[in-house]
Amino acid sequence: MTVVDEDLANIPAPPVFATTAEEREHRKRRVAAGYRVLARFGLDEGIAGHITCRDPELTDHFWTAPFGRYFGRVLPRDLILVNDEGKVVEGEGRLNRAAFAIHSEVHKARPDVVGAVHAHGLHGKTFSSLHTTLAPLTQDACAFYGSHSFHEDYSGVVFDPEEGQRIAASLGDGKAVILANHGHLTVGRTVDSAIWWFVTMERSFQSELMARAAGDPVPLDEETARLTAEQVGGEDVGWFAFQPIWERIVSEQPDLLAE
Repeated sequence: MTVVDEDLANIPAPPVFATTAEEREHRKRRVAAGYRVLARFGLDEGIAGHITCRDPELTDHFWTAPFGRYFGRVLPRDLILVNDEGKVVEGEGRLNRAAFAIHSEVHKARPDVVGAVHAHGLHGKTFSSLHTTLAPLTQDACAFYGSHSFHEDYSGVVFDPEEGQRIAASLGDGKAVILANHGHLTVGRTVDSAIWWFVTMERSFQSELMARAAGDPVPLDEETARLTAEQVGGEDVGWFAFQPIWERIVSEQPDLLAE
């Protein structure tokens, strides 16, 4: 069995914060940036989609953007804090009930999850209609090998917490779940990694769809796919991979840092 040398890739660890207040502001700024990234990459679809982060102190509460806000203009100060009963306890704006039904159950089932992302990207929702999981066709797709699943129970827009529970059960201990005829959802131990997994998974869907259209793609063998998953699918890798995107979005949209 091959052992992955974590030092070889020279991947740094996410930051550690001196206070809860600092960590909260960091998470909120990343959530706002995540919405901007989705808009920047064309992954927004009207009012569909949501990003949440767990509050570092009130751990059964999460922060998210008000329902109906344009993703490309979200600022940290716009976010609302939602409790475990689906009530807005800080901030102003409507709550996306589907966001609560899904994300509250995911956060409840997975205490390790800090960030969660769901949107209706073109390739994600298209791939979800195939009712299968990603094949290990590329190095990037291998980040999800053995760590994502398929949720086949589509029954319309998710407003029922019991459906959220079923989605959380399908997610299991993985980093992503494909929602049949709907799209995909990703999670991370940082907001950064959750956003990165969403973006790179969307691109892997696109890559596989293109390969299927062109011919008969040849997947990597199981041993190679598992080794590659260990190399590119770790949480620190996901966090670090988001940093160039963070740098890009704040350079293009400096108002994210103006508060």
